[in-house]
Amino acid sequence: MGLFDFLRSPDINSGVSQFRNTQGAVLVDVREPDEYASGHIPGSKNIPLSRLDSIAEIVTDKNAPLYVYCLSGGRSARATSMLVALGYKTVNNIGGISAYKGEVER
Repeated sequence: MGLFDFLRSPDINSGVSQFRNTQGAVLVDVREPDEYASGHIPGSKNIPLSRLDSIAEIVTDKNAPLYVYCLSGGRSARATSMLVALGYKTVNNIGGISAYKGEVER
């Protein structure tokens, strides 16, 4: 680990790979519904940051590993803190879809 690693943004591509290789994981897109409709990572659940407190309706197991993304990584960073405060045990901010190189669904 380098001195300035804390400045590095999460790598969404490796985060999606980790999600796909993690049993029981949930991929959460915290963008607004219109942003999600314009293109999202296949298999993701759209739970906007503004309605994140309703996540328990979709993800009932607080031990399920969560992989969270947004457009650039800012909202997903805030969402990660909120999800930990809501009692979710394993929450990963994987950054922003703007840097994603994989398939996108519309």
